[in-house]
Amino acid sequence: MDRSEVLDIIKKNVQRLSVFDTEEYQYIPLHQKSSPSILAVREIMDLLRKVIFPGFFGSEHEAQSESIQYYTGVNLEKIYDLLHKQVCNSLCFDSEKCCETDNLASGITVAFINDIPRIKHFLSTDVKAILDGDPAVNSVSEIIFSYPAIRAILHQRVAHALYNLEVPVLPRIITEIAHSETGIDIHPGAQIGKYFSIDHGTGVVIGQTTIIGDHVRLYQGVTLGARNFTYDDNGLPMDVPRHPIIEDGVVIYSNSSILGRITIGKNSIIGGNIWLTHDVPPNSKILQSRAVFDK
Repeated sequence: MDRSEVLDIIKKNVQRLSVFDTEEYQYIPLHQKSSPSILAVREIMDLLRKVIFPGFFGSEHEAQSESIQYYTGVNLEKIYDLLHKQVCNSLCFDSEKCCETDNLASGITVAFINDIPRIKHFLSTDVKAILDGDPAVNSVSEIIFSYPAIRAILHQRVAHALYNLEVPVLPRIITEIAHSETGIDIHPGAQIGKYFSIDHGTGVVIGQTTIIGDHVRLYQGVTLGARNFTYDDNGLPMDVPRHPIIEDGVVIYSNSSILGRITIGKNSIIGGNIWLTHDVPPNSKILQSRAVFDK
């Protein structure tokens, strides 16, 4: 096939692909508004790691006692500038009011900056929970530097703060970055208490309306999901509470699925490979029957 034939084919497909009001492409609109930058979001998260875990992800100079306040201030200012732009873009992403969002974006970004100490405190309790529950851990430094659970929980706690500030799109981007890096999928809307730990972590899924208390531990492959959906008059799923409530002190072992708006009572233990769709009272143990081997 000669070049002219190739260009003719390209021209025909350009015409087809440049039309957005056909039934064939009705669910792919032409997006002409500002969008968040994935690269900028990654930079924000890298800066937040430096601020929350000083010395682990920056230069050794940033963790010196005489310079930590200086570098923390520099990094917070960078976070403000980058995040303000991304919040503004997110507010514009699916709205007609882009020209009105700058002051709103600034206020949201300042509110988030004020929330970073709380996020750091919660992450400190998460590190402690992992330390207490994993005999393979050698130090808190190892957890902070290398454990995927801490990366995923950091992203979710940051995303949840922005979610509570009603920032669209951006919180989901933040948790999906962690999802792609760790295999741990936590929706930014999930409410998670202190001393939260995930052991191994790959395949963990936590849905949007999940509520998790303090001192909860999950193992790999756990799903805290929805059993079914409530639909509106147009046949679309409604955003209503549909995920589990996990009370304080619960342990859920690997590959168990806890589905629907049910409550797992305090200090309960859910064994591996369990499918649960009903409430569990406090201090329960839900285990599989033992396997029987036919000799």
